[in-house]
Amino acid sequence: MARRYDSSTTTFSPEGRLHQVEYAIEAINNAGTCVGILAKDGIVMASESRITTGLLAPAKNSEKTYKLSSHAACNVAGLTADANILIDQARLRAGRYLYEYQEAIPIELLVEFVCNYKQSYTQYGGLRPFGVAFLFAGYDEYHGFQLYQSDPSGNYSGWKATVIGANNQAGKSLLKTEYEEPSVEEALQLAVKVLNKTMDGTAASTEKMELFKMTLDKNGECVHHILTKEEAQAVVDAVAAESKTDTDS
Repeated sequence: MARRYDSSTTTFSPEGRLHQVEYAIEAINNAGTCVGILAKDGIVMASESRITTGLLAPAKNSEKTYKLSSHAACNVAGLTADANILIDQARLRAGRYLYEYQEAIPIELLVEFVCNYKQSYTQYGGLRPFGVAFLFAGYDEYHGFQLYQSDPSGNYSGWKATVIGANNQAGKSLLKTEYEEPSVEEALQLAVKVLNKTMDGTAASTEKMELFKMTLDKNGECVHHILTKEEAQAVVDAVAAESKTDTDS
């Protein structure tokens, strides 16, 4: 029955389902894992970097974490080419809002704009849904630090901590038991623990992950920082030491 209705995003099946949208959401579950954690003094995002071959030249810029504006960033799970279109739209919207109102766009308004754009691709014939999910991290003067998740259907929701991509249910289970409004440093360690649990049978290493944090400086301005390999290794070592201590006790 499903085969009669899964070739179009504009046709509901008799069960009330849009199969192409569901397939796009399912594609995200095979993408590299991304973790977002809201901390007391910032936001942490961690992502799995899948290395397909050692012959690839190292990327000059991050392929998982993107800066949208001075106060907003996002993590990507899914098709990077699709994500680039939406990231450009988000940057354009943030820039136009700043030009028009002379203040930074509220985070949820920016997320809503991107999600409305994604939703439009599920409603018109001849289009396909964007095969990408986002974690949005940002700060504004109204609500402080905020973390949002969106999927190909155009839905979005706010979270204290969440996981998208492969094995996301296992990661969310760990977050449910261990999340207790951590500091940024504690959130980094928790994010590494989640990646350790979700990555296929291998311990997380600095070559296979990317850690990002957003904090405020002394002037109240957002600081975007992708941890260097040395900084990330220090976090991985701290998690390994804690795990060893728990095992010994």
